[in-house]
Amino acid sequence: MLDCGTYQPFGCFQGSPTPVEWLEPLSTAATSLWVKRDDLTNPIYGGSKVRKLGPLLEDAKRRGATRLVTVGALGSHHVLATGLFGRLAGLQVEALILSQPRSAHVLETVRASAGQGVTLIPVASYTEAVRQLAARAAAGAYSIPAGGTNLLGTLGLLEAAAELAQQVHAGLLPEPDLLVLPLGSGGTAAGLVAGLVQAGLRTRVLAVAVAEPSKVFAHKARALAKALLAPSLHATALQRLEIERGYLGEGYGYPSSAGEHATRQAERVGLTLDATYTAKAFAAALARVAFGSEQHILFWHTLSSRSLLPLLKDAPQEHELAIEVRRLAR
Repeated sequence: MLDCGTYQPFGCFQGSPTPVEWLEPLSTAATSLWVKRDDLTNPIYGGSKVRKLGPLLEDAKRRGATRLVTVGALGSHHVLATGLFGRLAGLQVEALILSQPRSAHVLETVRASAGQGVTLIPVASYTEAVRQLAARAAAGAYSIPAGGTNLLGTLGLLEAAAELAQQVHAGLLPEPDLLVLPLGSGGTAAGLVAGLVQAGLRTRVLAVAVAEPSKVFAHKARALAKALLAPSLHATALQRLEIERGYLGEGYGYPSSAGEHATRQAERVGLTLDATYTAKAFAAALARVAFGSEQHILFWHTLSSRSLLPLLKDAPQEHELAIEVRRLAR
């Protein structure tokens, strides 16, 4: 294991699982609502993106890489996490970035990424991003796909599911009937559903679509879950993964009324959500609590709750970003 004092994003926390908490004010007599605090995976910058970066950065260093290239939207948390931990690993980081609806959080995140030394490369479409990703990989860069979602990255979520199983067996929370999380690129959902099956839990996973094409991301999640498991467990994993498309609203990055209500409810119990991912997933969790068909529901909090202020200290102001980058905020 690499030295936690240098850059290892999650290895430092082996043996120190992220907490689980009962959200009593948002529970009902029929259904208890719990949260897995993956917003606290790392004291510098947390969230479930860090889980995927652990094995990916280990592999990049093992292969002797000096440069990383990845892809994400303008305010991508994945791009920021890759830039931060990649820099601490002594690696140069490039990011192919796509347009996203303007918000204060999006602009702070892209400024923080620039402050970590990420070379921001605007692209007009996801197809163009994939083409450039392949070209830069062919030129020697270590390629990390959107969200860190590939077979290697999802291994970090297998470990997370095993961690949850240990917490259940230790009596820290009841075995969840349902685990709710956002469905972005699909890797977190894939790793968790595979890991839950592997750990022998009966928990089902509700992945709430926050981006299009959701059918593509759902297919990727199912394919990766199968790749992580023995063939005899494929059918079980597929039965345990449900895709919810009813909370997307206007589309990726746009706030929704259900998400805004969920954000206010989350504030009551000390949770911070974002409009793009976690607010929509938490809205789905609250709806399932209200419906009352499950006894125990677990919300997997994928967003980093760490303040961006330390990462913005030396970051450029918005007007100092390249005009091509600023134009991606629509």
